[in-house]
Amino acid sequence: MKLRAKDFRVDADASVDLKNWPTAIDPVYSSKREYSELLEQHIERLRTLQELLYATNTHAVLVIFQAMDAAGKDGAIKHVMSGVNPQGCQVVSFKHPSAEELDHDFLWRTTRHLPERGMIGIFNRSYYEEVLIVRVHPEILAAQNCVGAEEADGKFWEHRFASINNLETHLARNGTRIVKIFLHLSKEEQRKRLLERIDQPHKNWKISPDDLAEREYWKEYRRAYEACLSATSTRHAPWHIVPADDKLSARLIVSHILLETLEDLKMEYPPMTPGRQRELDAMRRKLEG
Repeated sequence: MKLRAKDFRVDADASVDLKNWPTAIDPVYSSKREYSELLEQHIERLRTLQELLYATNTHAVLVIFQAMDAAGKDGAIKHVMSGVNPQGCQVVSFKHPSAEELDHDFLWRTTRHLPERGMIGIFNRSYYEEVLIVRVHPEILAAQNCVGAEEADGKFWEHRFASINNLETHLARNGTRIVKIFLHLSKEEQRKRLLERIDQPHKNWKISPDDLAEREYWKEYRRAYEACLSATSTRHAPWHIVPADDKLSARLIVSHILLETLEDLKMEYPPMTPGRQRELDAMRRKLEG
């Protein structure tokens, strides 16, 4: 299967019904060996492009991962980004907000961690939690003392979507490329993976009663994701819905999307100018002398 990012991209202004987006597709590799070879090729190319991104220092790349529990966010980040220089990449995981974070607007805690030029920033969950878990659990919103939270009607969520779109528009205008990945997992596959975490001692730490409690809200989360994906997939910051029932295929698709994004920047190393050449020659004479 020839991978193309556009096959997983949500068009701007599209109305997303997740029933129409598969959680499983034919594997994009023919064997485990081919998977390893393809992923290594992707990693090597990502390494080269990340170094170029750092050297040119004109753009930043922000990669956002959102998904239901056990969809493979951690694994995708670990495997896909394994070859990237840590000095040029930063990963931030967002858990429950602190008291200080709750005293600011809902975008504050994440915008503090946006990547600088030359860097790849990865958000494991993000400001999108504020239109997902908060929407499914109104009691969380009530504790935030937000203006309009007492009603939390359609207008409230439209305003939050607008704030997110405005932020991403601003970032795009100022050189940050945004890659948004939704790992689309089936409820049955999630059940299997949660059972794995119980059965395998080295995975026990990954599961808690809260995971099963959240699973009870599957339909509510699905509706929240559909509203979010529909409202916030834009031309400059599109969502990609990646089938996640097969972890290996998902990782190859994610790495390919990142490669297409970086290659689209058409980066080149800073050109040699006469002034720079004279500067280098002077440095060479000093070192050799």
